[in-house]
Amino acid sequence: MGTEFDPAFIQAPEHRPKPTIVEAQGIPLIDLSRPIDDLAREIGGACSQWGFFQVINHGVPLDSRQKLESAAREFFALPQEEKRRVKRDAVKVLGYYDTEHTKNVRDWKEVFDFSVEDPTFVPASLDADDQKVTTWYNQWPENPPVLREACEGYAREVEKLSIKLMELIALSLGLPTTRFNEFFKDQTSFIRLNHYPPCPIPHLALGVGRHKDSGTLTILAEDDVGGLEVKRKSDGEWIRVKPTPNAFIINVGDMIQVWSNERYESVEHRVMVNSERDRFSIPFFLNPAHYTTVKPLEEMTDDQNPPKYRAYNWGKFITTRKGSNFRKLDVENIQIYHFKISK
Repeated sequence: MGTEFDPAFIQAPEHRPKPTIVEAQGIPLIDLSRPIDDLAREIGGACSQWGFFQVINHGVPLDSRQKLESAAREFFALPQEEKRRVKRDAVKVLGYYDTEHTKNVRDWKEVFDFSVEDPTFVPASLDADDQKVTTWYNQWPENPPVLREACEGYAREVEKLSIKLMELIALSLGLPTTRFNEFFKDQTSFIRLNHYPPCPIPHLALGVGRHKDSGTLTILAEDDVGGLEVKRKSDGEWIRVKPTPNAFIINVGDMIQVWSNERYESVEHRVMVNSERDRFSIPFFLNPAHYTTVKPLEEMTDDQNPPKYRAYNWGKFITTRKGSNFRKLDVENIQIYHFKISK
């Protein structure tokens, strides 16, 4: 992780972890084996009130998750020089990385990213008029040998869950269950393996700084240590989400906020570090095809509730965000509020 007290890790005083933990109370735990109409109502309430919820009886086989968690631990235990053989850079944007920044402060973590679709098609440039496409390819390490199989098997299972959740979210908004399906034919979804080593400065650093997820939906598998904190919408308080064994934590991304014209809102969250134990987590980021034009759905707007966002191209957006991973910016990275229509 570099020099232990490297100032690049130190958060501004107003964003540092609090000395006391406030445990989340009331975040919905939703049983996906229940009738679909009941689920739509529950998920709609969770999305509007919290922006987060947990799911059980989700259909993802436990052995698939355990196999990937085991392989991830093996990979991150390798010597640094071996992990860096599949290091990400501005050209190979998928693979291993240990110097990621959030809000221009370095995160206390190391990651391994892989795409659900391999290759993934994305814009070749940031030029709005340039229609050329390039490809992102997964990089697979030689060790552990089981990592690729574990990653690909898990991806297939969690992708099925993401489709089910999007159908329920559509239904909760009064839309046909298949309303969002068209956006994911050539998806740019990816999965991240996160490793948070023990941190000697847990009062100064964060595993991941405060942020909102820019994509559609995040499906998070956490270990039993936990560390996710959510900013409560009612009062802005940071509250700790306690993982439920074998459940997934789901959060709405910025794209659902735009599509729903702010009926549902993406919620700011961050990740704590631990001074004594390693932590692991596996988020799946559901993202649409690069050619998707993101804007409020017509069904979510009318004369009394006009569109709150200008349209933007997802591919250009995500390419801009990925490129910023490899340099510290002097300004804030691109965000959806840059497309907000002023009243």
